[in-house]
Amino acid sequence: MESSTLFRPVGQAELDLFKASEYRHFPPLLDFQPIFYPVLNEEYATKIARDWNTKDAASGYVGYVTKFAVNSEYLSRFQVQTVGSADLHLEYWIPAEQLDEFNQNIIGEILIISEFRGNAR
Repeated sequence: MESSTLFRPVGQAELDLFKASEYRHFPPLLDFQPIFYPVLNEEYATKIARDWNTKDAASGYVGYVTKFAVNSEYLSRFQVQTVGSADLHLEYWIPAEQLDEFNQNIIGEILIISEFRGNAR
């Protein structure tokens, strides 16, 4: 099975929830989150984790970059979305109601590859 490597910036609360799944699944999205957006490169995930999550109380003023593999055949159902710079800001938009199916197509563990801490205000 061919896999694609993706990244996801997360805050402390989301990290705590997927720790409970033994790093195998992302938790359900909140009511106000219509899409799950894994990103295609580490640089973009790092920018979000470092520059946004560390300034956000809901993220616990901490940002983590996660890395994980997904079944490429499954992922081919979705189009890559460009949300800024065409060479950097690339992500998939997975509808919230399809997150369980997405999780079933994760291969192996979700790895934490970096951590950034801000100052709680």
